[in-house]
Amino acid sequence: MALTKERLINDVYNNAGLSKGQSKVVVERLFELMKQTLENGEDLLISGFGKFIVKDKRERRGRNPRTTEDLQLRARRVVVFRTSGVLRKKMNKEK
Repeated sequence: MALTKERLINDVYNNAGLSKGQSKVVVERLFELMKQTLENGEDLLISGFGKFIVKDKRERRGRNPRTTEDLQLRARRVVVFRTSGVLRKKMNKEK
């Protein structure tokens, strides 16, 4: 089952003692802050969880697999996620 924004809001509501509306504002603001950081090209580090890294991809040649037509792929930014060692150990149940 996927972790949805609604589940996050409910968890904040149930565990932080905030109203449902306040919980929604907190979660929305957190995501907005994360988006702004990544849009500015900054990496986002969450200790014990992982790091979101912004990488610049150069323009490159590509091929349409259906038609085998050559095309030029534009330069773009992508976000890569790297788990922290703590999370990786938990996921693999290492001690």
